[in-house]
Amino acid sequence: MSWSEVCISVAREQAPLAELVLEQQGALAVTMQDDQDHPVLEPGPGATPLWPSVRVRGLFNADIARGAITQAIQAFVGIQRPELIAWSELDDQDWERVWMDRFAPMQFGEHLWIVPSGMQIPFSEHNIEIHLDPGLAFGTGTHPTTALCLQWLDGRDVSGWHVVDYGCGSGILGLAAALKGAAGVVCVDNDPQALEASTENAVRNQVSDLIECQSPQDYCENSADLVLANILAGPLLELAPLLLASVKPGGMIVLSGILEEQAESVSEAYQAGCETINQQELDGWVRLDFQLRP
Repeated sequence: MSWSEVCISVAREQAPLAELVLEQQGALAVTMQDDQDHPVLEPGPGATPLWPSVRVRGLFNADIARGAITQAIQAFVGIQRPELIAWSELDDQDWERVWMDRFAPMQFGEHLWIVPSGMQIPFSEHNIEIHLDPGLAFGTGTHPTTALCLQWLDGRDVSGWHVVDYGCGSGILGLAAALKGAAGVVCVDNDPQALEASTENAVRNQVSDLIECQSPQDYCENSADLVLANILAGPLLELAPLLLASVKPGGMIVLSGILEEQAESVSEAYQAGCETINQQELDGWVRLDFQLRP
């Protein structure tokens, strides 16, 4: 059996409309992907978790009337350039397996691992496995900003700590903290899809009793031992008063999603109440580690 797939290249603001049109035309599945290799991080408050330009793909039966669907896309999405709408024929295959075959277990530091479904790592009593598959919520360890935070967590004893993962995405940082012995983790995100993914991942990793998921509207400042925020520099600047107020004296704030040229301005926003104790760089991205003054 074969399938027909249409790929539409659109700007971010057109993507939801393109998705709706494909669904109305009877698409069996609709997916979105980056059109120009832009990294997407855990979205900040108020941010739309899509790329600046998007490829919207719709999967149809092989005998679909391509011309009619193309006309609907042109009319309702407003696409006039024919090269932005491309059709192809796909052979039948195990699409989930094809997607998963792109991924492999990843190690961060000495002991932290992300292990996708159906995969194993060499046994060690010291290994900590985060069972996580790629999904719609961002933050699966593949981006340098997430890797920087996981490397920090790997080298830190957080046993008994109360932790906040602000901008949690898939919940990966909160999961790592919980698996390393945190007493409780609050995962915060403005995207309901991210909160759903974090909840499901907590169940999957058997730490659901330690993790509470909240929207920014429901989140209240608390005396956490550690706040992790892997977002972007803009939201981190806006959130500085809230995140500073969320950590108890002597507690830690770990920030990522910062480009090298943005590190100074972000650092200045947090130094009023903290001491900068470390700055780590990876592939042009920066992690800033702060400790609140006692």
